[in-house]
Amino acid sequence: MLKPALPRRLLPLPQRRWATHPTHQPFPPDIHEWSHPPSKATVSDEEISRLASKPRRPLTLADLVKHGKPPLRDADLLSSANFTVSLLPARLAHRIQALRNLPFIVVANPNVSKIYNNYLHSLSTLEPFYKKPIETIEEEMNFTEAMADLVRTHSNTIPTLAKGFLQCRKYIDAAEVTRFLDQHLRARIGTRLVAEQHLALHMASTGDAATQKPDPNHVGVIDLALRPADIVRQCEGFVSEVCELKYGVRPSLVINGDKDAEFAHIPMHLEYIITELLKNAFRATIESGNEREPIEVTIATAPDVSTTKLQALMKLSVNEENSYDFSQDGLEEYCSSPDADIGPLNSAAPCITLRIRDRGGGIPPDALNNIWSYSFTTFNNEEAAAAVEDNGTDAGLNAIANSGSDQSSIAGLGYGLPLSRAYAEYFGGGIALQSMYGWGTDVYLTLQGIGKMEEAKQAPSGFEKLQQEMEEKE
Repeated sequence: MLKPALPRRLLPLPQRRWATHPTHQPFPPDIHEWSHPPSKATVSDEEISRLASKPRRPLTLADLVKHGKPPLRDADLLSSANFTVSLLPARLAHRIQALRNLPFIVVANPNVSKIYNNYLHSLSTLEPFYKKPIETIEEEMNFTEAMADLVRTHSNTIPTLAKGFLQCRKYIDAAEVTRFLDQHLRARIGTRLVAEQHLALHMASTGDAATQKPDPNHVGVIDLALRPADIVRQCEGFVSEVCELKYGVRPSLVINGDKDAEFAHIPMHLEYIITELLKNAFRATIESGNEREPIEVTIATAPDVSTTKLQALMKLSVNEENSYDFSQDGLEEYCSSPDADIGPLNSAAPCITLRIRDRGGGIPPDALNNIWSYSFTTFNNEEAAAAVEDNGTDAGLNAIANSGSDQSSIAGLGYGLPLSRAYAEYFGGGIALQSMYGWGTDVYLTLQGIGKMEEAKQAPSGFEKLQQEMEEKE
């Protein structure tokens, strides 16, 4: 017998594992339209609806470097803070709405409910800052503390969501899980990145860091001279150690092509992607008995193209079939803004392509259609469930969020490949895969930079801009 319809505001529920008990029945369908898990946050439903309806504009790498190289002068630091707070509230509110639209039995799961409450908490901490401009350095420092809290609060979002959806797999369709996670995790990439960028700029512009000689190749979390070959070697070392611990062998890896190629991108994104792709290649190579065959990584730099990022964005159309971290009205607003094209950093960006080739036997044809699904894993259901139910030891899940964790396993729970593609596609790149079943697999990773690297390197810092302005006045 079904329980009677619940009121719009729910009372706090006991912490029960709804999804793990086989006798629980789903709640009435009307609850699916508006699910309220327990919450202590003070943000009203009306405020969340108002923020969620606001345009969500695209975030580009060029946006993240437009404030200049650190150390920044006060005006630029305040500009960075106000730019950050202009993006985050609408994005957080939109994710809260998306979580509420999940079936109630899913959003009431302790792990999914925890993520919901984390988003409410973060939005409530931002409320004092988005209602009026940040105008003083003291206000900027308070805002930076809120950004640090946001980053800490959401540090475990991916493994927690993975655990929650795994526990609720009986109550939600796998296609709906993939659709939700694709949108949610792409949104999380932008939210975390814009917060971490302001934190990095703040740290490099205040205190002892501001008096030290800054790294000319870094603007916050962006490396203007990132060498893919160096990242590949770093990730190779980690994956090789994991292989040796698990299998007792470590395959070799060779790099060819343009080993000295450099471009401007985010190191932590590239590290995550390369680690996940090498995990797959190393594991397949070992388990197929071809560990003596080296994994080949080829690096190629594509020539600049004539189409600018702004022109590419103007051709996009946001629809339900694709996952974007912005809305159609936000896209149109961004493309029509006079500040959208910010000069050299928005011009034709260098394109880097990496091919990772292995002799791991390829991918079975019946599995090819599932490899981009967040619910797909090469582990069976019992092994996957054990990974999250074993007294809270989340080795496999933590590997999803932190590929450098000492407890990471060689295979996670099916999130590595689709999440890697989300990271690659966020700034205009992508991942393509070509499998020759019975032989091996080629994976092509394409990444878009932020413009002509030399022009980006030569951009003046905040103090240099101030000096230039003073000289012009004289």
